[in-house]
Amino acid sequence: MKKKIISYALIVLAITLVAIQFVHPARNLSGEVTNDICTKYPMPDTVKSILKASCADCHSNHTEYPWYANIQPVAWWLEDHISEGKRELNFNNFAAYRIGRQYHKLEKIAKEVNEGDMPITSYTIIHSYAKLDEGQRKLVADWANSLHDSIKATYPADSLKVVKRKPAN
Repeated sequence: MKKKIISYALIVLAITLVAIQFVHPARNLSGEVTNDICTKYPMPDTVKSILKASCADCHSNHTEYPWYANIQPVAWWLEDHISEGKRELNFNNFAAYRIGRQYHKLEKIAKEVNEGDMPITSYTIIHSYAKLDEGQRKLVADWANSLHDSIKATYPADSLKVVKRKPAN
């Protein structure tokens, strides 16, 4: 009886795994760059290439999908990471952010890159080219800090506060 239940469970599992291969999330391929950070702020080519290699897949409007993005449930897991990354910071929408959000995002970029929190380990395990060495971390952090300081010198302090939105009912 126990073997029969296990056999049925394995059959159901196999059918489910095959069936979910036909369900794919929408891909992050718009490439929309109208409000790209580069339209508002200067970015050295060195920083641009670092951000493209290490950040763009999750923090832009265009992801370069690996072959395993066609396999479920991996595709759902990847799409969740991409959606979360874009929600947190999207370099292609950066110029559309309120100045206070831009100011704090630049501060956060410098902090997370300096501390080695970005790119995340689950990404760099598979994409070893995305790991940042000390020099790359310094380049990105210095660039973000210089923009941060420039914004601070340009805008009044009260405009640099992040406004918390009220949750929808």
